[in-house]
Amino acid sequence: MAIPVETFFLSQNTQGTLQARIQQMVAEGILSGRFRRGEKLPSTRQLAKHLGVSRITVTLAYTELLANDYLISRGRSGYFVSDNAPEPPDFGPLTQVEDKVDWDSALARRFASDRPLGLARPSDWARYRFPFIYGQTDQKLFDHANWRLCAMQALGAKDFVSLTQDQFDLDDPELVTFIARHSLPRRGIIAGPEEILITLGAQNALWLAAQLLASDGRKVAIEDPCYPELRSLLRQTGAKITPVSVDEKGLPPDAIPKDSRVIFTTPSHQCPTSSTLPRNRRDALLKRAAEIDAIIVEDDYEFEMSFLAPPSPALKSLDEDGRVVYVGSFSKSLFPGLRLGYMVGSAEFIREARALRASVLRHPPGHIQRTAAYFLSLGHYDALVRRIGLTLTERRRAMESAIMAHGLEIAGKGAHGGSALWMQAPENCDTRKFAERLREQGVLIEPGEAFFAGPNRPHNYYRLGYSSIPTERIEEGIARIGTALAQKKKQG
Repeated sequence: MAIPVETFFLSQNTQGTLQARIQQMVAEGILSGRFRRGEKLPSTRQLAKHLGVSRITVTLAYTELLANDYLISRGRSGYFVSDNAPEPPDFGPLTQVEDKVDWDSALARRFASDRPLGLARPSDWARYRFPFIYGQTDQKLFDHANWRLCAMQALGAKDFVSLTQDQFDLDDPELVTFIARHSLPRRGIIAGPEEILITLGAQNALWLAAQLLASDGRKVAIEDPCYPELRSLLRQTGAKITPVSVDEKGLPPDAIPKDSRVIFTTPSHQCPTSSTLPRNRRDALLKRAAEIDAIIVEDDYEFEMSFLAPPSPALKSLDEDGRVVYVGSFSKSLFPGLRLGYMVGSAEFIREARALRASVLRHPPGHIQRTAAYFLSLGHYDALVRRIGLTLTERRRAMESAIMAHGLEIAGKGAHGGSALWMQAPENCDTRKFAERLREQGVLIEPGEAFFAGPNRPHNYYRLGYSSIPTERIEEGIARIGTALAQKKKQG
């Protein structure tokens, strides 16, 4: 039986080359049971014409499927589904299972209800014309070619051990060496391998720090506003959280309660206001922590994006007591899906963090670590950061110019750079509802309510990211925001 050519179509959501997408399309048809063993596929000419691609593309896809024993070729008769092709198991008729479990009593703890609201972005955000969202990669800036080459190099026989073996609690030595010799000295930090731990991004590092330092009802000081996920994971540990309001210079040390055991802070680039803690406050914060015998967890995200002025020294570089735990990440500067970060602390703390990480996930994937190590050590990372910095400088100028022209109010923009501006709308504007209306006009913004703690959160703040929007679209996007706010004012 021949499979009609009309049953073949390429999904718009599938990634990869045309050849890979055609190969995946046929393989999925076989694995799902739609294409049966012995059935004849359309000829390469028929399928190429139907899909609107070149015949050689279809031929190469069929050839790869032949090699993997999904298809067989019978002389001049054409291509058929192989008798050795994987066959879906026959589970019989599927029946709907009635869930009779009382999950309220079955679950020892709940986490989904503790998730912060207001930061969700549509999965298809890239199709919006004016995506003023934070933390996403501009595909036009990322160095796909060299990352691919580094990934292929990491797949070589020389790196077989790092790719395939369970390293238990160890990290890639080449990546650790690069961080110790290159990344950390840029922040004024000197650390040995025993003081460095690779993590699945900064989020994983913050979770490890919270588990080790903030559980069992310990009192923790955090910034307000702050990264919402930090508040969430601290609540999960049972910590007693004290939000400390930040000002235009960041976290005020003298406002930190004297019974705080841990202080979480973003001194170089406060989240979300973008303020930078000046040197005198950094010294005062270290002094305050020493006075009350508290540990500081320093989240140094986006320090690479200091394109307006050199970054301030990291708190960790000024630490003489070993009381600062430093958290860094490559996810923001490379791409968020990488999920690769690191933490630096005293050897005893890192030993415990390594043991905790091993009990949950062993170690981050070896291939990802080695690929990143090559990308960093070969200079591609520095070149990428320079390219991003130049682009963000241009976009920042366009943002500030458009914001001034259309009468918007900046609440915090950062002295050193970054990739977002913290904005303030009129007091009667609920930015969550405002964001929904803007989305209908192709404009995406991030409401600010979720960044604040407490029941009476201000609802008139929002964040405008500019890492993913082309410079030429910024002015029109800001104009739409300005027009919508002006209409809001008229309505009262």
